[in-house]
Amino acid sequence: MAKSSLITLNDPRSSASEAYRSLRTNLVFSSLENTLHTVLVTSPAPGEGKSTALANLAVTMAQSGKRTLIVDTDLRRPTQHEIWGIPQEPGLTNMIVGDVTNPPIIATEVESLSVLPTGARPPNPADLLGSARMAGLIETIKAQADFVLFDAPPIIAVTDAALLAAHLDGVLLVLRAGSTRREHAAQAKEQLDRLNIRIIGSVLLNAQVEAGMGSYYTESGQ
Repeated sequence: MAKSSLITLNDPRSSASEAYRSLRTNLVFSSLENTLHTVLVTSPAPGEGKSTALANLAVTMAQSGKRTLIVDTDLRRPTQHEIWGIPQEPGLTNMIVGDVTNPPIIATEVESLSVLPTGARPPNPADLLGSARMAGLIETIKAQADFVLFDAPPIIAVTDAALLAAHLDGVLLVLRAGSTRREHAAQAKEQLDRLNIRIIGSVLLNAQVEAGMGSYYTESGQ
């Protein structure tokens, strides 16, 4: 995975890029009634494209003039540093354990878009992400940008995403047509609802749609 997955940069006139811009618009409008400063992006299961979707959404947010920050909190399979071609360390885990004081944020080639990588992979991701220290750091991280996107592990695989989402404004759920199992999608929603976590929308990747509308479709809203 690399910058080749950033279709919003490589092919900004494509139907996929337009779909990401539509998603951005929907999120902006949804924030008029409810605060939407921090969003966690996850998927029901691995391999459904949530990290790529997040990166492309972040590009469109930054292009609209918002100071945008990607925070890679997938401490098990981090990929944002690979997508952007930046070092993995130092990063979030260094902040949690106190190795660094200021967020080691790295600017990207996209104006107004930065990334906070994971840092070293820890042996106990859930313990770190669920700690009081992490809860406090979220407030520090929020102050760094107008819009902050958190890349989290799949929701039904581990508890990491749910632990983080409790401190954020909402969750964007990424699904992949032909890959995401219906029961997994339902299970992810039920799990978030049970924890009273706000689902702000969903993104459907790789869907077959009507002729002339492209092969990528996004939908925001519950």
